Amino acid sequence: MSAEDTLVIHEIYASIQGESSFAGLPCTFVRTTGCNLRCVWCDTPQAFYGGTRMTREQVRTKALALGTPLVELTGGEPLLQPAVFPLMSELCDAGKTVLVETSGEADVSRVDPRVHKVMDLKCPGSGESQRNRWSNLDYIGPGDELKFVLADRADYEWMRAAVKERRLAERTPNLLASTVFGKLSPRQLVEWVLADGLTVRVQLQMHKYVWPPETTGV
Repeated sequence: MSAEDTLVIHEIYASIQGESSFAGLPCTFVRTTGCNLRCVWCDTPQAFYGGTRMTREQVRTKALALGTPLVELTGGEPLLQPAVFPLMSELCDAGKTVLVETSGEADVSRVDPRVHKVMDLKCPGSGESQRNRWSNLDYIGPGDELKFVLADRADYEWMRAAVKERRLAERTPNLLASTVFGKLSPRQLVEWVLADGLTVRVQLQMHKYVWPPETTGV
């Protein structure tokens, strides 16, 4: 089989979308194994290794069987596996609304234009901001989303500068700002955003309030 025929999958499951403009909607998550970044605040390090190798057809069949209108490819970093690209197209062909959660380091140019890209721009507090692939912005459109995960005031100021200097609101109205859970107060972030009149969507990781990390171990 070719590299586009199989994937290493950490898990496939149905839940609610915890972030993005789709937050709260039932969603099937296809979580791939492996990531080439090591953000200091990463909350899914269990997906770095292991997993089960499955054919693309097996993954598609299992994802569709869960019956949610929304399907998200996440990780790890899903775009590291070549089979993800045709899989996303096939899920779109099946009538699903498809999202891909990507770090912003991986090349997004091959992503089917029907897929909603939710792309991180890594702030300094992640320890990986030097890995941002700024050329990816050329492939971000109005249906895509740019996400900033903020650990402190320095991260906030970095985001504010990026929004202005790179004119991000002209690429997409969906600019998302969230806090590292337990690190930066969401109330503090709201105060900063209001004080600066910054046009971003402040979001919470909804799933962490439904299933608190101290009860799940994640």
